[in-house]
Amino acid sequence: MAVVALVACTAMQGLAALPSWEGSLLACVLAVVALLSTRRVAVRLGAVAVLFAAWTLVHAAFAMQARWPASLDGEDVTVTGRVIGLPRQSGADVSFVMAPESKRGDAHAPQGRLRLTWYRHAAAPAPCERWQLTVRLRRPRAVLNPGPADGERTSLLRRVAATGYVRAAPGNRRLSVGICADGWRARIAKALDAAVGERRARILKALAVGDTRGLDAADWDTARATGVSHLMAISGFHVGVAGGGGVLLGRLLYVSFPGLALRLPRQIAQALAGLAVAGVYAVLAGLGLPTVRSLLMIAVVVLAACFRRRTNGASVLALASLVVLGFDPLSVLSAGFWLSFAGVGFLMLCVAPAPEGWRGWLSGLLRAQAVMSVALLPLCLWFFGSASLVGFAANLVAAPLVSFVAVPLTLIGCALLGAPTVASLVLTPGCWVMSLLWHLLEAMARMPMAAVGVAEGIVATTVLATAGAAWLFAPRGVPLRGCGALLLLPMLLPLRDSPQHGAFRMWALDVGQGLAVLVRTRSHTLVYDAGPAYAGGRDAGAGVVLPAISALGIGPVDRLVVSHGDSDHAGGAASVVSRYPAAAPLSGEPGRLGFPSLPCTGQAPWSWDGVFFRFIEVPEARGRKTASNDRSCVLAVVGTGGRLVLTGDIGQGAERRMAAADLASPLPTVTTMAHHGSRYSSEVRWLAAVRPAISIASAGWRNRFGHPHPSIVDRHAAMGAEVYVTARSGAIRVDFPVAAPPVVAREWRRPATRYWRE
Repeated sequence: MAVVALVACTAMQGLAALPSWEGSLLACVLAVVALLSTRRVAVRLGAVAVLFAAWTLVHAAFAMQARWPASLDGEDVTVTGRVIGLPRQSGADVSFVMAPESKRGDAHAPQGRLRLTWYRHAAAPAPCERWQLTVRLRRPRAVLNPGPADGERTSLLRRVAATGYVRAAPGNRRLSVGICADGWRARIAKALDAAVGERRARILKALAVGDTRGLDAADWDTARATGVSHLMAISGFHVGVAGGGGVLLGRLLYVSFPGLALRLPRQIAQALAGLAVAGVYAVLAGLGLPTVRSLLMIAVVVLAACFRRRTNGASVLALASLVVLGFDPLSVLSAGFWLSFAGVGFLMLCVAPAPEGWRGWLSGLLRAQAVMSVALLPLCLWFFGSASLVGFAANLVAAPLVSFVAVPLTLIGCALLGAPTVASLVLTPGCWVMSLLWHLLEAMARMPMAAVGVAEGIVATTVLATAGAAWLFAPRGVPLRGCGALLLLPMLLPLRDSPQHGAFRMWALDVGQGLAVLVRTRSHTLVYDAGPAYAGGRDAGAGVVLPAISALGIGPVDRLVVSHGDSDHAGGAASVVSRYPAAAPLSGEPGRLGFPSLPCTGQAPWSWDGVFFRFIEVPEARGRKTASNDRSCVLAVVGTGGRLVLTGDIGQGAERRMAAADLASPLPTVTTMAHHGSRYSSEVRWLAAVRPAISIASAGWRNRFGHPHPSIVDRHAAMGAEVYVTARSGAIRVDFPVAAPPVVAREWRRPATRYWRE
């Protein structure tokens, strides 16, 4: 039954549009009636499938209806609500989530959670506080590119109805201070900082209360490269460890007061104590999916013990999954749901009871870790686009140290925070353990091929690889277990659709207000610009460009061209260079970059796989200093069937100085709109010389510059060009065949294939 419910909930996520919630709710009622009125197994399973499918559609419909109306995008509105979660401070900017007070019937009142940023605000709002704020909102919309990331899906999963920022207004004020679990989490995190220091406490805070705000990008890179990300926040196993601590406390209580057994059996009291401690720990963790799954499984076991019922692992896991899906069927959109339930399921299926003694214990530990490393590999590649090759060895060391040393010390230290001196005596050894472990993990992360990425897979290859992993680690007696490894090959060694000699492809990535382009010949890859840097130390190079390269299977990067030094073009370049140090960077403004590069002026043309690359000269301005935008490298990529012109941010002055002979070509041409389609670019003479057949503007959705300007779009269209904008299309792939004109092969946002896509 649990499998049927899971398949039904998952299948609904493939819809491009949703039916009405009224019809879905009626289907739920009919399914319940059918379920209660028959004993036939086939009919009951069919009713379960309809019930969970319709229930999923009801949740999805209400979540989508709660989104901020597109007609009100960009309007200021005053909201009153409570801060939930842990606000994140980055420099002078604060990001947080607010739950507004519901006002049904008011079109200007948000109906769901708001993800807000308060720029240049010295102090972060505290959890549980109630505020009145003037905010500017828009519907949740994220960049959409090759790779697993989907910000709009995440917004749906977290019930975020709008994103925006706080406007300066005299009415912005704190109304009250409340009490909630997030407030306790924040206070514990602050006490840990005071006890052992903010830097040393960053991992202890993650283990104690799920506060990962202290972990920077380098920490997460290390965790991902070594496959220990699940240990850096509160995992389901940690909840089990906390429950075990509760059982131990119950046993000690009965040893100290034996007479308690006359009032309540010791086994039941221990089980209830374990559930209580695990429940408190899960609440302090923020009730993430892995902790909820573990807590539900513990609750089922405890209830069975209280009612003298016998249970087995499969039934407990199935019941926990049904409860999670019944409460929130959209949880199947989360990687945590699949990794959590699949991990426990594989352990139950593939790890047989080990013989007694230390050899049996060691063999069981090795087999369990091997199962987790290999069996979850397909899901990790599907959800994250990469997986760790050193994860088996790293987890073999990290999992016992974190779960049985660091977590108990951290929890005991948190219980003693009322006496800071005593607490520090317990927390300090935990810091030492995590510091030594982290040095080891950093060394492992630097190993060649520590992590591997694969090209975008399909559902069939993921299911096939998962089945192969289960077959490979099946218990003794299952025939031909080694053949399970063969089912992993379609995912690990996917077929490559490489361009022919003389042909190439380009991807204009969706990086918001910026530019990033990938060019692939048969065996070489060029990156032209790497998108902007974002607030909080993030950038499009690490967040968009590198995941896209992995998802498309076109690494490594052979050359990086940074058109000029502006942040919206060069902000992510350092991340690309860090991953591919042999990428031979070139730039129109090498002095403005934070890494060594050569100027693109004076560079000789080169050829890859029958495709010709050359920089088109942009003469210096006479009698005055050349503007930064006009120093952009203009790159022409010429195949046998078409040409690509990458323009950077050149303006009309630079366009007038360029030689018409350098711009002309008999081949059909694709061009990026200069300066994102600014009205001060795309001069008529320049367009007449280039004669674009396809023009692509890389611009952010509803950006404050108004790019691309309508007059410039019309100007390109008047020249006969098909115009595409990444804000509307998402990432755009253009193929340049050997003997045919260029063609737009795919737009990642159009047509809409998922109901949550804007």
